[in-house]
Parts: sequence; structure tokens; C-alpha cells
Amino acid sequence: MEDPLWFIAIIPPADIAAEVTAFKEYAAGHFHSRHALRSPSHITLIPPFRFSLKRLRALQQRLRDFAESRLPFELELRDFDCFAPRVIFVKVEAEPELDLLQSDLQKSLQAEVGLRPNDERPFHPHMTVAFKDLDRRTFPVAWAHFQEQRFHRRFPVRALVLLTHQAGGWRVFSELPFEPHKDAVG
Repeated sequence: MEDPLWFIAIIPPADIAAEVTAFKEYAAGHFHSRHALRSPSHITLIPPFRFSLKRLRALQQRLRDFAESRLPFELELRDFDCFAPRVIFVKVEAEPELDLLQSDLQKSLQAEVGLRPNDERPFHPHMTVAFKDLDRRTFPVAWAHFQEQRFHRRFPVRALVLLTHQAGGWRVFSELPFEPHKDAVG
């Protein structure tokens, strides 16, 4: 039996997540791209990886220790962008703290639990609205719609989230809060 699939992400507050989910639902209804609805609205830090349930406790402890060593910070979402010809997403504004979080997390997991990256692409934070099942022929119409939309939100990042793949979709398995005694974000 194959080890379960996991990934590590940031999930925005419920109100922002609902707005991004509404964009996904629009993409599903108008452009037949439903795949993004299989996961909560999120920003991927560590893309999907297989990890044994026997070693899950070690992974969770490493994530807990890592998260507790971090301070909360702010992220800004602004409008839409794409990876043509298949992916449309909400843009995450450049934030050095986010880049450092992702890099440090990747290094920590590699050193402490032997998790090696499956994906060698550079980190490009975003919140996916449509991908995989967005037909290349439909992409120009979908992109024309989303590139005209305006969306601007800010939110505090206060935790990492470990997600697992179950029954054809991604579910939150655990939330790992940042340093509980300090809050750099108002």
C-alpha cells in the first residue's frame, strides 16, 4: 500500500478563503475547471509528498517545533495572474518573510525528517483558482475574465497547516500555530 499524500500550506482566514473559493466556483461553472475545488483555498509551502503514517508523529513534532519558532506576519493578495496556458491564480505580493518561511521549512524538513523536494521549480506563492482541468482552448477566455477582476486583501499568517489527501480531495489534518507568546502582527 502506498504512503498517504500530504502537503503543507498557509490557509487564509475564513472570509478570504470563501472569496477565493467563489472564484474557483466561477471557474468551475463557466470554464469547466473544477480541480481547484478539491482543496481548501491555500498558499502551498511544500507541494504534495508521500509520507509514512508510521513516521507521522515525527513529522508533526518537527512541524510543531518549527511553527513555534516563527513569528506571525502579514500577507497581501492582489488581483490575478497566470501560468499560461493552464493555471489562473490570485497573486500573493512579494513578502521576504514568506520566502524565508518556505525556504527554512524546506531545509528543516529535509534535515530533520529526510523529506526531499519532489518539485524543483522555484517557490512562486499563489492561490490557485483554475488549473489541471482548465482546457488550453478555454484558457484565453478564462484569463480574459480574471485579468479584469480586482481583488485586494491583507491577512495575518499565524500558522502552518498540514493537509492530507482523502476521498478524492485535500483535508486539513492539523494546524500548527506560530510562536504562541509573541505576535508581531496587530
